[in-house]
Amino acid sequence: MREKRVLKIFLVFISIFLISFFYLKYTKKNELAKNKYKTVDDFSLNQNSNVSLDVNYISYDAKGNKYSIYAKKGEINISDTNIIYLTDVSALVTLNKGDNIEIVSDFGKYNILNYDTIFSGNVNVKYLDNRINAEHLDFSLKRNTMIISKDVVYNNKENILYADALEINIKNKDTKIYMHSLGDKVKIQSK
Repeated sequence: MREKRVLKIFLVFISIFLISFFYLKYTKKNELAKNKYKTVDDFSLNQNSNVSLDVNYISYDAKGNKYSIYAKKGEINISDTNIIYLTDVSALVTLNKGDNIEIVSDFGKYNILNYDTIFSGNVNVKYLDNRINAEHLDFSLKRNTMIISKDVVYNNKENILYADALEINIKNKDTKIYMHSLGDKVKIQSK
């Protein structure tokens, strides 16, 4: 009788040891994998800080467009936690028709609910055969637009255009290039 009791106690201790060992091993491995890449959701896990490094976020809209945004640093807006301020930003938009839009900028303001992003500072855009440089870009999948402004330089295979603003409908590719002042004209230089 006593031997059975000792055996049961021994088995309980062995079971507890094995469960603890595998639990700790599993959680440490997940912790290491989790820390390798941080996502926007990691902001909510860290209650002591609203800043995170190496942020990436990938999302899809209802139309099947894929939106990937990466930044070296992200900071949640304390008054509106759906807004994240980004530093050293790169984004890749893969439209459901297969077209890609690549965007790089110094800073970004990203809305995690609707994916609208405002890029600013040394904005560079690659879209189809076009290259666009500017200081500001307002990107919206919901509106299907990219509104690019401030010192816009638009390059395609044939021309270089200098303008105050450029608006592209990413759904039908309609493009409007214009100046803010009626007296100013868009400058066009042939290649």
